[in-house]
Amino acid sequence: MKKIIYIFLLISQVFWAQDAFEKGNQLYQKENYTAAINNYESVLANGQQSAELYFNLGNCYYKLNKVAPAIYNYEKALVLYPEDVDIANNLKFAQKLTIDEVKEVPKVGFAKLLRDFTAIYHYNTWAWISVVFGLLFLGFFIGYYFSPATLSKRIFFFGMFVWILFLLISVGAAIFEKNHFVNERPAIVFAEATEVKSEPQKASPATFVVHEGTKVFVEETLGKWKKIQLTDGTEGWIESAAIREVK
Repeated sequence: MKKIIYIFLLISQVFWAQDAFEKGNQLYQKENYTAAINNYESVLANGQQSAELYFNLGNCYYKLNKVAPAIYNYEKALVLYPEDVDIANNLKFAQKLTIDEVKEVPKVGFAKLLRDFTAIYHYNTWAWISVVFGLLFLGFFIGYYFSPATLSKRIFFFGMFVWILFLLISVGAAIFEKNHFVNERPAIVFAEATEVKSEPQKASPATFVVHEGTKVFVEETLGKWKKIQLTDGTEGWIESAAIREVK
């Protein structure tokens, strides 16, 4: 009986979230962005999330000229759907509203080549590619095992090595991308302006100032402080309340 009640409540939550999402879309069309945000946020508070939901939230905040929430929600959407062109384009428009112009230090050498290659696909996509290569390897192995002709055996044997090589490459790319995703901790500055300290304490001198909407990467957490790095390699300590982590 408890399982039936639980399933009923779960289904009810899904339908309620869908209704609130659709209502938020209608309010957005009517340019009632604040009310639309309330509906979208209620869906998130109910434990439901999707790239489309975060994308719509980002659009609402962008329309209201709220830079940090807009960028934050676009970044959240890209985490769930990194291949979406519309999300990436809207994020670029929102980033143009930020005050800080932080340059990105380009990677060079083998590290850049490896990152450029593995970043072609999300780690889930690489996993599916590995499955396909695995099936092709299995097919060629069966062909090699059962083929009576010498020529076809050689072809299947050579094909087995080709597909096992591709399989190893795709598995390696999936692992590399997964590790990169887990270890990378992007965050968005929500404070209008905040000082970044040389040490995790109030009395420490400020090394630079960051403004609303700037993207940083969290490297370490110590109490109420977080060590961050900008895309240009600059590092420092910032109060945890001044930023919100994307993941």
